[in-house]
Amino acid sequence: MTGGAGFIGSTLVDRLLAEGHEVDVVDDLSSGSLANLAEARAAGGRALSFHQLDIRFPETTALIVRRRPVVIFHLAATVDTRASIADPVADADVNVLGSLRVLEGARAAGTERVVFAASGATLYGEPDAADLPIRESHPHRPLSPYGVSKKAVIDYLVAYRELHALEFSALALGNVYGPRQNLQRESGAVAIFADALVTGSPVTVFGDGEQTRDYVYVDDVVDAFARAATKGGGLVCNVGTGTETTVNEVLRTLCALVGVEPEIRHAPARQGELRRSALDPTRAAIHLGWRPWTTLEAGSALVVEEAKRRAGAPTIRR
Repeated sequence: MTGGAGFIGSTLVDRLLAEGHEVDVVDDLSSGSLANLAEARAAGGRALSFHQLDIRFPETTALIVRRRPVVIFHLAATVDTRASIADPVADADVNVLGSLRVLEGARAAGTERVVFAASGATLYGEPDAADLPIRESHPHRPLSPYGVSKKAVIDYLVAYRELHALEFSALALGNVYGPRQNLQRESGAVAIFADALVTGSPVTVFGDGEQTRDYVYVDDVVDAFARAATKGGGLVCNVGTGTETTVNEVLRTLCALVGVEPEIRHAPARQGELRRSALDPTRAAIHLGWRPWTTLEAGSALVVEEAKRRAGAPTIRR
């Protein structure tokens, strides 16, 4: 698994180990953390191996060839749309050329399938309101270099499937949230807001807060990845709830959970940010047997609990 020390990747590692699989994690720790793998490393024993490697380097390809994985979960990528606008070459270096290193390793190793973490929020561009929630058949028209690089990897996956019989499943993810989320990541509004509310810090809302996203809980997403290891071959599947939720609604939910009225500061809308987004998960239901089950309130409560543990505050009583 690439990117296995990130918050989605490490949660997936926990799931795979619990199911009895052996897991190799490749991560350069540029955005992930070994702390995310602490429980897995303590309990996994020889079933878990960690390799601090950059996917852009030939050593990653060589490792894949040596370890001969049956399935590769490819989650490693840049994490900031704004950074991709500022430096598209660096973004493509990681997301496109790094992914090719992974695919070349998979081809040479005889890997059966690559499960790719695509980005539903950027893949489709700015949709018309009538097209929401958006389906996979909608044209892929990303508006940021980050989205373009993710689309390019899907195109390469299609080519490798045709040329080398390397199967793939691509999951177009909504805005994933949950415990272990990086507080520095731009899409981590739930975790960032929860941390600010628990610590009594001001909350910054970019734009008017009425921009919408499809917030999907990390455990639900990990379930989709686990299913995609054997299902959904050759398909892009949306992994979301199909529901638009505004940033302001997220903030109100968290305020009610924490029981505070914060100081809210508004900042200019961020360049490249979509106004509206929601993903139709029907294809995932049909081909993966997957549906989301965690409500925003229930998932947010778990994020708040983690924020309180970090701050040393009492957790929510149930």
